[in-house]
Amino acid sequence: MAEKGHLFSSIFFLTFLHILHFSSPKLEVSTPPPLPILPLPSFSQLKWQQREVIMFLHFGPNTFTDSEWGTGAESPALFNPTSLNPAQWAATAAAAGISLMILTAKHHDGFCLWPSKYTTHSVVRSPWKDGRGDVVKEFVSAATAHGVDVGLYLSPWDRHDRRYSHDLPYNEYYLAQLQELLQKYGNVREIWFDGAKGQNAPNMSYYFSDWFAMVKELQSSINIFSDAGPDIRWVGNEKGFAGMPCWSTINRTLLAIGAEGISEYLNKGDPKGTHWVPPECDVSIRKGWFWHKSESPKSLNELLNIYYNSVGRNCVLLVNVPPNSTGLIAQEDADTLKQFKAAIDTIFTTNLAHNCSVKASSQRGGKEGGFGPENVLDSDHLWTYWAPVEADADAGREHWIEIRSQQNQALRFNVIRIQEAIGLGQRIRRHEIYLDGKKIVDESSVGYKRLHRIKTGVVSGYVVRVRITEFRAVPLISSLGLHLDPFWHPTGL
Repeated sequence: MAEKGHLFSSIFFLTFLHILHFSSPKLEVSTPPPLPILPLPSFSQLKWQQREVIMFLHFGPNTFTDSEWGTGAESPALFNPTSLNPAQWAATAAAAGISLMILTAKHHDGFCLWPSKYTTHSVVRSPWKDGRGDVVKEFVSAATAHGVDVGLYLSPWDRHDRRYSHDLPYNEYYLAQLQELLQKYGNVREIWFDGAKGQNAPNMSYYFSDWFAMVKELQSSINIFSDAGPDIRWVGNEKGFAGMPCWSTINRTLLAIGAEGISEYLNKGDPKGTHWVPPECDVSIRKGWFWHKSESPKSLNELLNIYYNSVGRNCVLLVNVPPNSTGLIAQEDADTLKQFKAAIDTIFTTNLAHNCSVKASSQRGGKEGGFGPENVLDSDHLWTYWAPVEADADAGREHWIEIRSQQNQALRFNVIRIQEAIGLGQRIRRHEIYLDGKKIVDESSVGYKRLHRIKTGVVSGYVVRVRITEFRAVPLISSLGLHLDPFWHPTGL
């Protein structure tokens, strides 16, 4: 009886397990994301890229002498803004949707907008606030109150200080001022360097490695801008135009800050680059970098053209808006910035693709894998994306994704937006876009954001297909958009 009881118990237990297996909820296992392709952006670089438009503020003795290049011999008594109001600067930036402002704490003339203890060529010798003022402090306080982040520019070239042209003494002086700015004024999100040098000291050495190491020690999350980064690079011109293609990657070992002959490399980047150093496009809202009464701001159409050729080519746009001699941003400049923001909102707030169906050549992990083409129409432009299968036998080495009108109503647009999931690297080398089977775009890289204005103006059709024809690794598209730009009027139409 004992053996029969044992046999009965075993059969009962196995039957119970069988029933439990088929009646329990089936556990789903998610498909993992594809491997990243190096190099990758840091968290700070990703946040910077999403700002899209930031502001430069050139302000100092040149503002009062109606010049662009100070000599260093200007008297501090010239600096006397009667209505200085950094809160107005910050309010202007916030109203324009700008989240970061960079101030020239010291320009080439060597005059310091804060009371540096290492020189008397500063606000302490000016009549402004009887020498007790601090522009940098007021700037930081005003920006913080308006929810705008802070950046600073400390010119390596100093036309006033006698230590300049003497490597060791001047580098010690410069590093001391850098420490002052990064220790006394809170979080600085971007620090701006260039390689400009005086003709009287063409062999002057800047200890960039020492400076950069100190910057990162004092503020580890800061982005350092220079010709060669390490975090953000110059785009190679002051027109606000990036190249085609425009890669976020370069090989920093090929570059020296301030060197000649590197503009084209900076302008286009390098698909084989070993470092992630995305480009920043600097341009002034006026002809000059400092305020001049005789100048007027650029037109809205000029600014939009710059936007398409900077932000629309995988860059961040740095617009210089110089305060005037009273210490305020001119009202016409502030109004132009507001119009600029309103125009961008008008163009890009509505995505005409949102009511469309989306189809792709393939999908990583199948329909339940989480990498479907529908991801390109959600609000996350970084971490949700369409991913095709790595080896797509049906499409050969090409991948495609298409937007199709669902309501038998033609789509009317003149701008196409494409964004890559750059958190996993920049991948797309070449892409084409077709409208109802007719090619309307044949272009190179994409990156964080690529904007295509249709050269012929507004087009109309039912199916928009994006073909990825060349890529460094399986392409990952995070967002697609079709937009109508009422300000875009192609030449000759």
